[in-house]
Amino acid sequence: MANSNFVDYVKLFLASGSGGNGSMHLHRAKFIPKGGPDGGNGGRGGHIILRGNPQYWTLIHLRYRKHIKAQPGEAGSGALCTGADGEDIYLDVPLGTVAKDAETGEILFEITRPGEERIIVKGGRGGLGNAHFKSATNQTPRYAQEGEPGVEGWFILELKILADVGLVGFPNAGKSTLLSTVSAARPKVADYAFTTLEPSIGIVDYYDDKSFVMADIPGIIEGAHAGKGLGHRFLRHIERNSVLLFMIAADSGDIKKEYDILLKELKLFNPELLDKQRILAVSKSDMLDDELMREIKRHLPRKVPHIFISSVTGAGIKELKDLIWKTLNDSV
Repeated sequence: MANSNFVDYVKLFLASGSGGNGSMHLHRAKFIPKGGPDGGNGGRGGHIILRGNPQYWTLIHLRYRKHIKAQPGEAGSGALCTGADGEDIYLDVPLGTVAKDAETGEILFEITRPGEERIIVKGGRGGLGNAHFKSATNQTPRYAQEGEPGVEGWFILELKILADVGLVGFPNAGKSTLLSTVSAARPKVADYAFTTLEPSIGIVDYYDDKSFVMADIPGIIEGAHAGKGLGHRFLRHIERNSVLLFMIAADSGDIKKEYDILLKELKLFNPELLDKQRILAVSKSDMLDDELMREIKRHLPRKVPHIFISSVTGAGIKELKDLIWKTLNDSV
């Protein structure tokens, strides 16, 4: 995993800029030896802002930027001149990025729309110049306000992939093969468990220029909710999918048992996942005859739509896309 380009978790130390100090200045000119106060305000410190960028799909560009600090605002000056604001720092992040306070674990906000901007650390306000404090009873204030300090601390950015359909299944269930069949995505495919070590996303074309996004999540094993296998690292990506497509291979010893285990792992990780629409696809069905299909159907969950597919022969793929499209639109 060390060489992977897919990074969905970074911890950053962020510091916004301090506000500039207000100016304590008295107006002086050739024929005005005792002018009034004209000290300007200090500039605002720079914010650090997260910005949604659909061109990004990973946080790898932030992996080695551990400490990020914005500029302070400039101090005010005479002639009521306000100091310049500190330059804001924009951090482009993929859609689906969650910002958290590293110390408390509190979720601050989520970035879900292209171009969406959210301030993660706010720059300090600039101090007021002495001109601000002038009054009828205090016509020559000889003091000004200091700028506010910036905000600093450790923050966590965590990516949860945004996709219409999430593929859920044990390792070697044929998820990657299906994704490469129905989209232009080319995830690694091989005949052994845990071929997929990072999520893959593909756009599946439907009729009349319609499409939906499908995500291949690395295989789940029993105990994944407790961190076994690839554990928590990828289960959270399923939280953002509208429809969960369970995939179980036709050569499984007990399809119903595998489905129940997968469902249990999702429930233990986050019970709200069970509220999502579900479809069950029995993959590698080219090895089944009609009699075996009828026998398997008898043991499938009754309330979950099911379909037999083969990514090798293409059997059931069109019907699967139709079922997914209908389910997506029914859930809107």
